Amino acid sequence: MDLRKSAAISVALGVLSAIGLLVSALALTDIAHGEPDLTLEWWIVRVAYLLVVLFQVAALVTLRGILKQPHTGTST
Repeated sequence: MDLRKSAAISVALGVLSAIGLLVSALALTDIAHGEPDLTLEWWIVRVAYLLVVLFQVAALVTLRGILKQPHTGTST
């Protein structure tokens, strides 16, 4: 995969996972307060968790690609 594409995917998943964490915090607040129907709240927490996992994988793949590139710069 192209490194620029991999980085763009990582950034997009990073933003989505940050939003997911904020929304899941709200859902966990409802869960802690013992709302009567928590189906939606648990679904939100699961989706947010999945987004974080996908972001971690994408970020690690991107970093691996960066580390595999040959060094072209000069140090001063």
